[in-house]
Amino acid sequence: MRIGIDIDGVLTDIERFQLDYGSKFFDEYNKFIVNPKGYEPYEVFDVEVQLDTKFWDEYYLHYLKTDCMRRFASEIINKLKDEGNEIYIITARHGEQRISTEEIQSITKNWLEENGIIYDKLIFSPEDKLETCLNNKIDVMVEDKPANINKISTKIPVVCFHSGYNEDCYGDNIYTAYSWYDVYHKIKIIQR
Repeated sequence: MRIGIDIDGVLTDIERFQLDYGSKFFDEYNKFIVNPKGYEPYEVFDVEVQLDTKFWDEYYLHYLKTDCMRRFASEIINKLKDEGNEIYIITARHGEQRISTEEIQSITKNWLEENGIIYDKLIFSPEDKLETCLNNKIDVMVEDKPANINKISTKIPVVCFHSGYNEDCYGDNIYTAYSWYDVYHKIKIIQR
């Protein structure tokens, strides 16, 4: 089985990062959490997109280099790999104003290696990952972004890594998981 795995929100807890660092950053502007279930900081803090961009300009590099791996992610990915599955890391990480695409790709590869994530292929995809999944014959995708969950699930099963911003994602081909051991369990259900 070919398993696609997202990074941000699946291998990391980007929701927690945005709430913690966003609270610190937006406090300077007297902006506070108004929608903890928002996907982007501008939704969480009800700010203009330009201020959201300023937040990421300040914290994106820090996030890329230092955010922690979710518990048991590498253990479960290694287990899936040992069972004969192919692991495709599929991320929409791309260059920002201050950081080139090449630098982001290098940081990402190093971060995966440092965290013990083994994979067959690392794909830097557009935000919309359906075509990437289909072109790479992915059998199941582990994803957190609501738009991707809903679109990909029209063609292949998706394990939705639960967060506040995607708790309304449910339906055919969507299997919600709450931890990496739960991801493993949901993949086993899909494989049957």
